[in-house]
Amino acid sequence: MGQVTPEERDEIQKLFERKNGLTELAKILTADNGELYEKLVKDLGETGSKFQQWWDSKAKQYGWESHPKGNWEINFQTCEITLVVNE
Repeated sequence: MGQVTPEERDEIQKLFERKNGLTELAKILTADNGELYEKLVKDLGETGSKFQQWWDSKAKQYGWESHPKGNWEINFQTCEITLVVNE
């Protein structure tokens, strides 16, 4: 499907790990924690946006095909991008 550089891989890996970490934190943090909860929600939203922007940018740059029911995935070892279609 596609390939990215190791530098590009590192960018998305960092965002991927941050997004996953924030998502896990969101499962245990409640709105009772007020200020911390609001910070988490904001950070999760910003990280999610950056994550999607990275994929959109690289898809346009490299001309990757897309599918309405699909999403791209990266193999962090090889820097290869594949389109996964969820039927």
